[in-house]
Amino acid sequence: MFSVGFAMKVKPGCYEEYKEAHDNLWPGVAQSMSENNINMAIFKFGDDLFLHATAPTEEDWDRSRHHPALPGWQKAMTELLQADDQGNVIFEPLEVAFEFGEFINT
Repeated sequence: MFSVGFAMKVKPGCYEEYKEAHDNLWPGVAQSMSENNINMAIFKFGDDLFLHATAPTEEDWDRSRHHPALPGWQKAMTELLQADDQGNVIFEPLEVAFEFGEFINT
């Protein structure tokens, strides 16, 4: 199993809109995740968000990231999450501190 983690930060006052967008995930984004067997959870701590996702393989994960709906979704998220100077959402990769069971990348 392939596993990734990222940290993001919600812009002040934007969490409710962020949550609503994810509660109503765009069908194309959901389709891409389903077709590639992606499991994902996003956790909130203050204004910080922590995304954890799994896929059968890294190739499945990469394939899910190339769906035609994803650029539009990412653009919408730049309104709600902190972005860099080029307008890209800042996803900070999280270093694995511990793995056990199915989470161990082989």
